[in-house]
Order: sequence, then C-alpha cells, then structure tokens
Amino acid sequence: MSVDLSRAAAPARTTDYRPPSLLSVYRVRAVVELKTFMREREAVVFTFAFPILLLVIFGAVFGRQDVDGGVTFAQVFVAGMIAAGLFASSFQNLGISIPIERDSGALKRLAGTPMPPSAYFVGKIALVAVVATVQQVLLLAVGVLFYGLDLPDDGSRWLTYLWVSVLGISACTMLGIATTAFVKNGRTAPAVISPIAIVLQFISGVFFVFAVLPQWMQTIAAFFPLKWMTQGMRSVFLPDDYQSQEPAGSWEHGRIALVLVLWLVGGLLVAVRTFRWRNKADG
Repeated sequence: MSVDLSRAAAPARTTDYRPPSLLSVYRVRAVVELKTFMREREAVVFTFAFPILLLVIFGAVFGRQDVDGGVTFAQVFVAGMIAAGLFASSFQNLGISIPIERDSGALKRLAGTPMPPSAYFVGKIALVAVVATVQQVLLLAVGVLFYGLDLPDDGSRWLTYLWVSVLGISACTMLGIATTAFVKNGRTAPAVISPIAIVLQFISGVFFVFAVLPQWMQTIAAFFPLKWMTQGMRSVFLPDDYQSQEPAGSWEHGRIALVLVLWLVGGLLVAVRTFRWRNKADG
C-alpha cells in the first residue's frame, strides 16, 4: 500500500482566522493600561491620596473662614480641588508618563507592532477616565462628609458638572499629550510638568479665592483651561449668590464651554502634528 507523503506532510490550511476587531484591540489596550497603573502601588496611593491630603491641610488651616457670597473657604476650595483633580489626572499624568515610556523604548516597540496607533491613545484616555472618576468620588465624599459641601439638588447642575468634567478632562488630556513633544526626556518630565501644574493651580482659583488674586494673575489664568474648570465647578457646588464674586459677575457657562473646546481642538491639532514615538536619540 502506497502513501502519498507529499499530501501527508502538507500542513492543514487555516481558513477561519479573523483578525481582532478594532474595538477589541481598544479594549485590550485599555485593560493593559489599567493593570500597569494598578501594579505601581506607590503611584496609585499618591495619585488618590495627594488631593485629599491637600484638602485636609488647607481645610484645617482656612476651612472655617467665611468668604463673600455666603460660603466658607472650605466649600470654595473643595470645588477647586475637584477641578484640579481632573487636571492632574489628565494633563499632569500624561505629561509625565508618556515621556518616561518613550525613553524606556516602550513607545518604539509599540510602534513596531501591528497595533493601530490609535489604540495606545484610547488606552491612555481610558486610564485617565477611570482615575479621574475614582478621584472625583473620593473628593466629593470627603467634601460632603467633612467640609459642608452640598451636592446639587437639581438635574441642571449635575448636567453642568458632567459637561464641564468631560470637556475639561478632554482638553487637558489633549494638552498633556501635546506637551510631551516639548519634554526633552523622561527624566526631566516631572521637573517640567509638575511646576507648570502647581503654578496653574495657584493662579486658577484652586488654593485661593480667585477674586482676591492680583489682576495680572487673573488675566494670565484666563488663558488656560484650569481657571474655567474651577469656575465651572463653583457654579455646580456653590449657591448662585456666589457668582457675584466672579470677575464677570456671572458663571459664564458659555465662555467656559468655548474656552475648553478651543483647548481641546488646539491640543488635538498640536498632538497630531508633534507626537513622537521615539526619543531624539533614536532618530
């Protein structure tokens, strides 16, 4: 009995292979980013504990002081910290982590895989969304339990909270990604990004009542998104009487939305044109 060796040795053809869908690639990349973040325990603790620590310190020192508009400093400060949490979760987080990944060669390796480049950014956006959400819940809980923060009692204020949060975090995410093109390397990233974030928090009405800041500080802050995010959060969590203390005498919701959209679009355009997968040493 003869055997056709050529046919026996021929490998079976696989005709049912299907490449993963774009959605599944996005999902896997998001899971990778979240797992990577959660494994860095020190970073997790610092990310969530630091805003609460600032809230406790400033609340203990200035919390009981009354400010114009029928609220305490603690209530104003909590509203500012809620906006600052969104800012730190997006701009500061990405502005530091992406250059470090680029220096380690992680971005270079990812760029050489079949993974679509958009999956990397979707993963980062998912990480920012999760971190910001957890941080918001913690800050709101501390503000309500210890500093007399009143949660909105009507749907319109919650809607304002939603769109300010979404636009704010989107604009700051694009700004954080765009900024990485101008950071020399991962070692210098914290030294470049952290001072920028701290200065913006000081002049944007996070650590101090915005109305009492010098006029030149208010003018500079008005060019950046954090000032408008803090103002938007004050419109959510403070009584309407307080809007008389704002520079324009109103919450300026339309201008808040316009500025954040402009930063979102501008940051996106800069990020698309300048983002680098390799550091300069790699060419």
